[in-house]
Amino acid sequence: MKKDPANGYESVAREFIAHRSQSTVGADKVRLWAQTLKPNATILDLGCGNGIPITKTLVQEGHTLYGVDASPTLVQSFREHFPDVPVACEPVESSDFFSRTFDGVIAWGLMFLLDENAQSELIHRVVNILKPGGQFLFTSPKQACRWTDVMAGATSRSLGAEEYERILSSAGLSLIDQYIDEGENYYYVARQT
Repeated sequence: MKKDPANGYESVAREFIAHRSQSTVGADKVRLWAQTLKPNATILDLGCGNGIPITKTLVQEGHTLYGVDASPTLVQSFREHFPDVPVACEPVESSDFFSRTFDGVIAWGLMFLLDENAQSELIHRVVNILKPGGQFLFTSPKQACRWTDVMAGATSRSLGAEEYERILSSAGLSLIDQYIDEGENYYYVARQT
């Protein structure tokens, strides 16, 4: 059986769009992070979905965005919302990330959808596309755990804060902040060293 490159989200894309378009969870924390970047920073949104509310928040903060998502339906919705924002319909695991570097990379609600090796590999790839001093923000539970994604039904997994910090450090990133939002999403913010 062929693996779904969208981790089950193509099959529930319409439901996801309806749910996420009505939610502001994460927007305030992402806005605060965006304000720590230089003005008009260039940011890559990995697993951008339909862009609401994360990409929308970053655009409102005056940043230049690029998006990557593996779901054709979510990418089409993203393009409808942000026709001037470049977006690639491809898995983050094999993306060329527009063959450029970024001031920031964000992976909100994505990291834990990837298997353990893919998470580590993605962190090591992100460091190569960050400009000096660039930041990587991602969400995943603080504790190491596994669960079934309530929307897509796929297995999700968090490596836990200690393991993420170890991987980030081995990739040349320093963990500079951790926090939680109103939806109990746990954030990791790392900077290229």
